[in-house]
Amino acid sequence: MQLSSQKSEELRKSIDALDKSSTSLRQALIDSAARRKDLEQKIADGEKKLADYGVREDTIHKSFRERRAVLAEVLGALERMGRNPPPALLVTPEDALGAVRTAILLGAVVPGMRKETEKLANDLQELADLRKASLAERDQMVASLKSRQEEETRMDMLLAENARLSQQNNTQLQEEQARAEALAQKSSSLQGLIGSLENEIASVRQATDQAKLEEQKRLKMTDAERDQARLNAENSPPDKNRIAPAFSFDELKGKLGLPAVGDVLRSFGDADGTGHEAKGIVLATAPAAVVTAPADGTVVYAGQFRSYGKMAILNTGNGYHIVLSGMDRVNVHAGQFVLSGEPIGAMGDKRVVSAAAFALETDRPTLYIEFRKDGNSVDSRPWWAKDAGKVRNDT
Repeated sequence: MQLSSQKSEELRKSIDALDKSSTSLRQALIDSAARRKDLEQKIADGEKKLADYGVREDTIHKSFRERRAVLAEVLGALERMGRNPPPALLVTPEDALGAVRTAILLGAVVPGMRKETEKLANDLQELADLRKASLAERDQMVASLKSRQEEETRMDMLLAENARLSQQNNTQLQEEQARAEALAQKSSSLQGLIGSLENEIASVRQATDQAKLEEQKRLKMTDAERDQARLNAENSPPDKNRIAPAFSFDELKGKLGLPAVGDVLRSFGDADGTGHEAKGIVLATAPAAVVTAPADGTVVYAGQFRSYGKMAILNTGNGYHIVLSGMDRVNVHAGQFVLSGEPIGAMGDKRVVSAAAFALETDRPTLYIEFRKDGNSVDSRPWWAKDAGKVRNDT
């Protein structure tokens, strides 16, 4: 689906009209990602509804084939009464429903067939309703797909503008990215990679040290001061210029949204297909789904790592790290502080073959999400909000 040149120009003008400060661009990106995830959820829900409608229609059609004798009796009864049904009778459920109802009203159906005929009428009515619902759902999906395309284009423009704003530090970023990739090639484990990055990449080390200072300040607070700070953070507009998480990560249990719209195919502790237990969750997404930061954090690494695909690792404070892998594109860099809901990457068109998604019977893109505490994998489920994703048994 392509945007018209007029719509693209309208989007460009809306971006040009923005205040080009980093704070404004960051908020615009967060808002765009939220709209995009909302549209992706609507599309996913629509696809499931259409699939359910299709299954029910197939069931009804199968039932019709098994009850040909009932329909033949109805047609025969009407024909005997001189009401010759047109050929279109069996083309649409509405035509067939009209004939069946006429037969019932006129008493053309023998008593022994009446119950079956009434059931046939009910099924025909349901089939007609299903077709109307399917058409309406398809119209809604077309509108949502168009809106998502517009939002993807808007986000790409915002990311490009944000990158342009950061060009002044481009040389340093390129040097650090090259160093990070070299460390990734040498590292044999996530724990080793995270440790080496936080020790050897200047921007990551500085951001990590700053986050630790903020944690130490929080630890020195009295309980009353800590409660007041938490209350202020919850009730006041968040500071978009903050460089440390607004909340202690332990305080976010039950509050996080999944980083992408999708279905949880595998959870922490499940068999991973290699004879071991999964250390994270696997989320099946739609192609090109946007991936956002589940919580505030400093980007420790952004790039390729072994069989994980494109990966982003966030230091969310208190010794916690969030690993997100399997993406097709990442648009953050090491040392960058990201806010909850800020877009950090996007999925590809198909699943990246990796150990994390081994033995899954799906071609859908899969995002691997792992929480780590002090270097060890931990179950992320206590942190997710109740409505964050639905577990499916597609393995």
